[in-house]
Amino acid sequence: MKASDADIIMVPGYTGSGPEHWQTRWEQKLTTARRVEQAEWSKPVRNDWVARLAEEVNAATRPVVLVAHSLGVPTVIHAIPLFKKPVAGAFLVSPPDVQNASIRPKHLMTFGPYPRDPLPFPSMTIASRNDPFGAYEHADDIAAAWGSLLVDAGESGHINVESGHGPWPEGTMVFAQFLSRLKPELNDKPAT
Repeated sequence: MKASDADIIMVPGYTGSGPEHWQTRWEQKLTTARRVEQAEWSKPVRNDWVARLAEEVNAATRPVVLVAHSLGVPTVIHAIPLFKKPVAGAFLVSPPDVQNASIRPKHLMTFGPYPRDPLPFPSMTIASRNDPFGAYEHADDIAAAWGSLLVDAGESGHINVESGHGPWPEGTMVFAQFLSRLKPELNDKPAT
C-alpha cells in the first residue's frame, strides 16, 4: 500500500503532539494524513477519546492506517469495536503501561487495562528499552497478545521530542516498510 491509498490518521497521546513531534512532522508531509483532535489534551477521558477516534475512522473514504503514539495506543485498542470502516493497519509507538500504579498523571490509568484480543488488522508495535512510561517487557507481552510485530527501538526513551525524536528518520523508514506490506482492502492477518 502507498500512503496515497490510505487515510492516515495520527492518534497523539497525552497533551497532543507539538509542532516538533514526529507525528506532526509526518502529518505535514503525508498528503492523506490528518490528526484526531481531542477536546481535552491535558485531561484525557477514555470514552471521549475513543469515541472521537471512532468518528474519524468511520468518516474515512479510504482504508485507514492508524499511527498512534503513547496514550494514543490504548485509545486505538479500545476504539476497535466502534470501527465501521476498514482499518488496513496500525503503527503503535511507545505503548504506555496504563496499569502501572506509578504512572503520572494518575488519571492515565483510566485508559487501562488493555484488551488482549488479537487485533483484527495488521499492526506493528515500536517499543523502547528505557521508556519511562512503559517497560519493554510490557510492550513485548501486549504486542504478543495482539499478534503485533514488535520492533525493538533500543534505548530511545518515550520516542518523543524530549527523547530526541523530532523528525525520527528511523521511524519514517520503518513506517514505509510497514505500509508497503499492507493491502488496500481489509486484511485480518498480522503483517510479517
